[in-house]
Amino acid sequence: MTVTATSVGESDQLEPRIAPVARTWARRLVRLVPAAAAALSGLLLYVSFPPRTLWWLALPAFAVFGWVLRGRGWKAALGLGYLFGLGFLLPLLVWTGVEVGPGPWLALVAIEALFVAAVGAGVAAVSKLPGWPVWAAAVWIAGEAARARAPFNGFPWGKIAFGQADGVFLPLAAVGGTPVLGFAVVLCGFGMYEVVRLAVRWRRTGEVRRGAAAMGLLSLAAPVVGAVAARPLVSDTAEDGRATVAVIQGNVPRAGLDFNSQRRAVLDYHARETERLAAEVKAGKVARPDFVLWPENSSDIDPFANPDARAVIDTAAESIGAPISVGGVVERDGKLYNEQILWDPAKGPVDTYDKRQIQPFGEYLPLRSLIGAINENWTAMVRQDFSRGTKPGVFTMDGAKVGLVTCYEAAFDWTVRSEVTDGAQLISVPSNNATFDRSEMTYQQLAMSRVRAVEHSRTVTVPVTSGVSAIIMPDGGITQKTGMFVADSLVQKVPLRSSQTPATRLGILPEIALVLVAAGGLGWAVGAGLRGRRAGDVQP
Repeated sequence: MTVTATSVGESDQLEPRIAPVARTWARRLVRLVPAAAAALSGLLLYVSFPPRTLWWLALPAFAVFGWVLRGRGWKAALGLGYLFGLGFLLPLLVWTGVEVGPGPWLALVAIEALFVAAVGAGVAAVSKLPGWPVWAAAVWIAGEAARARAPFNGFPWGKIAFGQADGVFLPLAAVGGTPVLGFAVVLCGFGMYEVVRLAVRWRRTGEVRRGAAAMGLLSLAAPVVGAVAARPLVSDTAEDGRATVAVIQGNVPRAGLDFNSQRRAVLDYHARETERLAAEVKAGKVARPDFVLWPENSSDIDPFANPDARAVIDTAAESIGAPISVGGVVERDGKLYNEQILWDPAKGPVDTYDKRQIQPFGEYLPLRSLIGAINENWTAMVRQDFSRGTKPGVFTMDGAKVGLVTCYEAAFDWTVRSEVTDGAQLISVPSNNATFDRSEMTYQQLAMSRVRAVEHSRTVTVPVTSGVSAIIMPDGGITQKTGMFVADSLVQKVPLRSSQTPATRLGILPEIALVLVAAGGLGWAVGAGLRGRRAGDVQP
């Protein structure tokens, strides 16, 4: 090949034109780095949640999130926060679309990520303040507090605390509940980034303010030290004796939304498993339980209105010779209730608890006319709204005080605490996860129950229609659990406790305190920004 003078000249002319294009694309790629980092750090936070035991990944997730947001303007921070929220919540909540399709799942995530976007703007605002990791972690908890209350009475699924059932920070749940536990994790993550940032600065310039360095190290170390100091609050000691409890998992005919089409089969399955356990007790293979716990929706046939359902439960209670907490769907005065029924083997039903925190779009349908206009199938799935209960549910079962927290209620701080302050010595979380097949939802909810056990220092039982059912000690450890979609029972002697942890006694106060800290930091940041602008306007 012969290279002519003309071709060489053309090449020389092309090089100046190619260089600006390359620089433009390089700048665009650099701008994409924060966005990609925000989304990937959200995904990393998701990976830290159950069923995986990688709780510690929450720390680098928040470290990267802090790096992405520090010093950003509020508009950019909103977008980056939204991307972080999508990276976290899209995979975490995928189970919500298992049976109903991607529409509700994507809509839920799009709404919930707005809260994370607002948190992103808040973190960016306080990131220029001294001791910014403290203010930023408080802003995150303020976002969780808002998300737990709105819209439609809130959706606290995905609280940072619920990813820490296997982590070193778990004892902090007994100090101040899920807000303090979550605050510690987020603070440690932001502190990790601050320490790295200051170390890089020191290496480059040889200069770092001592106060900033001390605050960074304190943000990283204080949560760990606090968790170690809180260990004595975690105890399995029986304060009020022990009780032998039986957890029944009867299984369902099939998974999905249509499991309920064979309601009599679900009731029969739970009665059959109870009678099988009774035979083992009679044969001396298993200890006789003091009381028996059935899951939510174990009798969707109203036993007060249907004599055949009542007869099935009577037979099961008589065979085991112990009171049973039965999960039923009951109609009273034209209203539907998701109800736990205390069934005595001699007297029949003697007490009830109506679920208070009912699930939007599952047990009642907000904005029914609007949603019906969009998709009639969604309104058909919730033909009649459930009504809310108004009182805590604590059953006296063979002398033991058993607090009932029905399924979705376990995600809400107030519902669990109210049972303990009402005298519960043990907590039961009857649930029905058959609708969500074999998704991660079951394991995420089980982790919540483990956190609640430590938060209130109570044994927690989790009877589920299709699994995973479990018995959890007051230290959060699982001693027994079932598989999924099998009929099984768990029997164990467990400690009864009546003392209250600081978290139980303080209730909502730690959360209020952290929200006030967040408000103080945001006020300081906004005030500093306004003063800076005024000073700039005054300069000639």
